[in-house]
Amino acid sequence: YQNIKELIQYEKAVDGGLLPDANGKEPNPGGQTEGSKWQRPRLSRKSLMKCCLVKWIIASTTQQGPDSSDSDLELSMVRHQPEGLEQLQAQTQFTRKELQSLYRGFKNECPSGLVDEETFKSIYSQFFPQGDATTYAHFLFNAFDMDRNGSIRFEDFVLGLSVLLRGSVTEKLRWAFNLYDINKDGYITKEEMMAIMTSIYDMMGRYTLPSVRDDSPGEHVEKFFQKMDRNRDGVVTIDEFIETCQKDENIMASMQLFENVI
Repeated sequence: YQNIKELIQYEKAVDGGLLPDANGKEPNPGGQTEGSKWQRPRLSRKSLMKCCLVKWIIASTTQQGPDSSDSDLELSMVRHQPEGLEQLQAQTQFTRKELQSLYRGFKNECPSGLVDEETFKSIYSQFFPQGDATTYAHFLFNAFDMDRNGSIRFEDFVLGLSVLLRGSVTEKLRWAFNLYDINKDGYITKEEMMAIMTSIYDMMGRYTLPSVRDDSPGEHVEKFFQKMDRNRDGVVTIDEFIETCQKDENIMASMQLFENVI
């Protein structure tokens, strides 16, 4: 980004950063998977700063400057006013101060209170200038756009980020399934999986490690789809997707490619 050092310095200073809780401690682990005792720690500040959407927000609050006078979400002069801070805090894994920081950046970038698809494309083209991020940004936007109305509210934005950054394994996999299910019919086809994987490779460009060959997306999709489509009916259900991912270490490792481009 324009000045990563400034972003990191500011992130350490404002509201204790976007990671520590109100007491300045690292947050407790995120939600647990049902019926299990999964205790994966939440992301470190360094890991969190790899998230493009968080870096976008932090950059905006850096330009705006710290504003400790915010005692609550500022709701003045926006076309869409988000729900109350307490309600969002109850629905997400973010603290009050984190939500305030996120909203300041969100409001600065999107005064109307809504994000459109062109904004997403702009964000990812800045962070991945070596490739073409247009198609991936389109798919990612649709995954955040829960109402399918062409715009993302602040509530939808932070709910999605909460799952992606601090959700349980199952929650993250459900969100990933929603991304791959392009037409939202409850199933993933091989064509849909190919479209998402190709868009990621197109965005990563020649800097993808290991280096990307033209047939790499196809190889990955063929292998993953065969494992996931357990009853060989040509589609993958959410249960097949989650069960296969959780049982296959190679697929879970490959999901890191997805996590690294949020």
